Amino acid sequence: METLDAPKPIEHGSTKGGRWLRARRFRIAAWIAVGEGLLVVLHVVPRWPAILLAALVIALYAFVGRNVKNDTIRQVSWVAAASQALMILVPIFVALFATVAIVLLVVIAVVALLVLFTDRD
Repeated sequence: METLDAPKPIEHGSTKGGRWLRARRFRIAAWIAVGEGLLVVLHVVPRWPAILLAALVIALYAFVGRNVKNDTIRQVSWVAAASQALMILVPIFVALFATVAIVLLVVIAVVALLVLFTDRD
């Protein structure tokens, strides 16, 4: 049984910066994605160039970043690719939630009209 104070083994070939990034990489990628996604949703950055750039960053990671020997560069490339993949989801979720909100408003309006027109007063 491991205790909380027990030292953890260090992966071969890892660096101090790479280990720091690896421990925080999802959180960093998520915040980058939220920021970039909001820029796309608010039309500060055009949608299609952002998606094209995201696809290029993901492809760069897939073909180059995964095979880099330097741990820090590999972790930075992972953060970049993950943030771009998540960034693409932000406008999709906004569109999905906007569509759901519109459908709910239509349902509420139809129900309100039915209640108003069936009122016997």
